[in-house]
Amino acid sequence: MTFQSADQKAATGRVAVIGLIGLVTAGILYIVGRAIVNTSSYSTVGLFGQTGVGVLSLKSLLATIALGLAVLQVGLAMWIYQKLPFAGRAPKRIGITHRTVGVVAVVVTLPVAIHCAIAYGVQVSSLRVGIHSIAGCFFYGAFLAKVLLVHTKRLPGWALPVAGGVLAVLMAVLWYTSALWYYDGFSLPF
Repeated sequence: MTFQSADQKAATGRVAVIGLIGLVTAGILYIVGRAIVNTSSYSTVGLFGQTGVGVLSLKSLLATIALGLAVLQVGLAMWIYQKLPFAGRAPKRIGITHRTVGVVAVVVTLPVAIHCAIAYGVQVSSLRVGIHSIAGCFFYGAFLAKVLLVHTKRLPGWALPVAGGVLAVLMAVLWYTSALWYYDGFSLPF
């Protein structure tokens, strides 16, 4: 049995509170999204001048870019945490690059998320749509939690990698249930 010091307990408590903030945010997004479900306008709500299938194509492209940036994020984080074989110690600029790529990845997702929220809201009409909608809510809750963690002092060493990993997994789930679905002719390969 191991005992935590007061500092370790405080750090764990900070992580728990931040995790709860992320979960509450996801819950609020879910509730608001369920309240604005609008299935009649999905084909008429435009995105950057596109409507109908054009929107799906554009959103799939943006989601694919975001997924590529997420993969880059994971690689950069592994380099920062010295988990990449043969890469050596990451230069200081890699940390700045990691943060910049993360911001760009989230910014790329915003038009997609806003369109989804306005045109669809949160729907659970099918397994794919339900998983996608709920993963979207959790993605932005997890993003908020990660931002709060980054700005919190004295965290357990596992906190940021776990938060980043959760974001990467959610990004992959969102891409799988949307862009891959579109690219595969409106069906999922698995």
